[in-house]
Amino acid sequence: MELDYKVVYSKRKTLTITVERDRSVVVTAPEGTAPEKIQVIVASRKQWLYEKTHHAQKYHPLPHPPGKELVTGESMPYLGRQYRIELVEGGGEIQFEQKFLVPRRLADKSAAFRDWFMARAEEKILPRVALYARNLGVSFKDAKIGKGKYRWGSCTPNDNVIFNWRLIKAPMFVIDYVVVHELAHLIEQNHTPRFWNIVRAQATAMDKAKTWLQKHGALLEEEL
Repeated sequence: MELDYKVVYSKRKTLTITVERDRSVVVTAPEGTAPEKIQVIVASRKQWLYEKTHHAQKYHPLPHPPGKELVTGESMPYLGRQYRIELVEGGGEIQFEQKFLVPRRLADKSAAFRDWFMARAEEKILPRVALYARNLGVSFKDAKIGKGKYRWGSCTPNDNVIFNWRLIKAPMFVIDYVVVHELAHLIEQNHTPRFWNIVRAQATAMDKAKTWLQKHGALLEEEL
């Protein structure tokens, strides 16, 4: 079995292998690591990589329409619950009052809803990053909300942490799990037993969150 993979060099001392949600394989290697050494390490993980890239539930995206139609009676997920959409008159912005009040002028502009979700993600997720960083005793360079589709979160070689805006649709215990997961990589880069112990100590609902993402991840991946 031949494996295609992308190599990213970093100043970290440990080599890590990540399988993205689109099945692509990314190897993050210390600067100066010989390509031949990387190839040997990848080959040694061949069985693990085969299992990860053929994981039907996690890596086979379900077909989705380009986005929901913004009409009265439709619903939208937010923080783990579905809330009704109601079109209203006026020229303001989207409002949330235990339902989404959407001005009719925005009914055909799904980007307006994405912008709303992005703003809420920055408002609600980034403070959780600061909180759990203090709890873990780690520091990061920057925390951002990103538009990527294939990862819920990432910890870059430069110690930046990035979280998918779509997470704002998930329950807070899921958001907390993803936040802790990425911050824990600042302590332990690989998914070792020590890594999972660190995550579980801070995100006590870790198993519940992982199950939720496996069952409902496709819902988060919808354009809206």
